[in-house]
Amino acid sequence: MPDLQALIFDMDGVLIDNTAVQARAFQLLFRDLGLTTNARRLLRRLNGMPATEILQSVFRHEVPEKQLKEYAAQREFLYRTLYWNQRKPLAGLVEFLQAARATGLRIGLGTGSGGPTLAYILDHLDLRRHFDVVVGEDDVAKGKPHADTYAVVARQMGLPPENCLVFEDAILGEQAAYRAKMRCVAVLTSLKVKDFQAPLATINDFTELTPAQLRELFEAAGPVPKPSQELAQRQYAKQQ
Repeated sequence: MPDLQALIFDMDGVLIDNTAVQARAFQLLFRDLGLTTNARRLLRRLNGMPATEILQSVFRHEVPEKQLKEYAAQREFLYRTLYWNQRKPLAGLVEFLQAARATGLRIGLGTGSGGPTLAYILDHLDLRRHFDVVVGEDDVAKGKPHADTYAVVARQMGLPPENCLVFEDAILGEQAAYRAKMRCVAVLTSLKVKDFQAPLATINDFTELTPAQLRELFEAAGPVPKPSQELAQRQYAKQQ
């Protein structure tokens, strides 16, 4: 039975509770573009993907990459403006990271966000020092739900995937963990327990779990769940 050696965290919705603000920023962008897409429903399915891919999903036609990047930059500006004074770690996060480190666990971060967005959160909140490895959008060929993000984190830490455990708040992120052969803890900042496939545990924040309890759960767990093709579906149109 593999032993737990590393914890890998998503950023948005896990380190911070910002999904509602992300949705608001998308909604303002859609209003500006004359789109009627419901941003909250969109993110329920596609949260975790790079912004350009989320944006492409709402158009019925192919949009040039340059244009998508301009839309994503506009959304990012809106998000940062809205979230500027709200930035804070999820309850219990820092203490949990410190406790995990004290027990000898390695700690990684795997997110669909790019460098500037990482800095906006990690450096402002002084969280970067807790992570051995940080992998973002620019470090992988394919974003979630593909395995790349979490597979690269494990590889950079020099650990087999079966010794790693992922914390995720998004459906596509959970699927990315399973595709990378890792178990997953669901963080319920924006979704309900029923929305996830088969998490090892579910938490509202990091006051509800200790590294010792996590080790017990990990050691008692069965095989990593097989990814669900249905839950990994990335086309927003199919959710209309």
